[in-house]
Amino acid sequence: MNKRALIAAAVIAAVLLVVVLSSAFTVRQTEQALVLQFGNPVRVEREPGLKFKIPFVQNVEYYDRRILDLDPPVQEVLLADQKRINVDSFARYRIVDPLRFRQRAQTDANFRQIFGSRINSAVRTEVARVGLAEVLSEQRVGLMSRIADQMKADAPEFGVEVVDLRIGRTDLPDATSQSVFNRMRSARVAQAAQLRAEGEQQKSRIQAEADRERTVILAEATRQAQIQRGLGDAERTLALNQAYSRDPAFFDFFRSLEAYSALGSGTTLVLTPDSYFFRYFMDELGKSHGGSGPR
Repeated sequence: MNKRALIAAAVIAAVLLVVVLSSAFTVRQTEQALVLQFGNPVRVEREPGLKFKIPFVQNVEYYDRRILDLDPPVQEVLLADQKRINVDSFARYRIVDPLRFRQRAQTDANFRQIFGSRINSAVRTEVARVGLAEVLSEQRVGLMSRIADQMKADAPEFGVEVVDLRIGRTDLPDATSQSVFNRMRSARVAQAAQLRAEGEQQKSRIQAEADRERTVILAEATRQAQIQRGLGDAERTLALNQAYSRDPAFFDFFRSLEAYSALGSGTTLVLTPDSYFFRYFMDELGKSHGGSGPR
């Protein structure tokens, strides 16, 4: 074999190698491939492995077959009770028909923009029908279910399957949050003032009842004291009368001692030394020596 034949064989081998390399492509387990011929879809390869195509005529586009995420921008929604909230929703989807996906969305970026807008529109429509209490209560589950059902019905148009759709977060806008805070604060201040007023009213009523009971108790105690004092005075008078009738001299002596004791240390009397008042200072029997009798 001459040199020219060797060169020709090498060229043919190189061409064959290029053709083989250009015609073979690999589909991974996480991918699915769409074979295009002059830009037109020819077939879809979903099974992983080594695949072949017409070299230099056909080319391959790969699409992820895993579950992908779609997180549209946060949007402000006006609720049925005229309150505004910021709603942040997200979806999980899977490409099940690469051909339909390419025909309808062209690129992944276009799909995210178009389908994300549809999600936001569905969320805005459904959320606007309810009030803030429903969004924050257990009714939120039914709300998300209705939105998910609507988007699952729209998904085949793009060759995708919506696996899940949820409302991740609902926040009040800053202005609304401040307004709600001020309104709640005003309500709490008013409630506190009302409770204080009711407390003062109860305090006044309790004090009035206590004062009334105190007055009744004191009046009853005074009445009982006066009765007992009267009974005591009556018994005292009776005892004194009995003592006087039994021993008049001793009774005079006892009464004089009481009178001396009642004078106290700060009392000043102007009397003569032989006054009848001081008769027991002169004699134990109350007889003065040279003095006058009772005056």
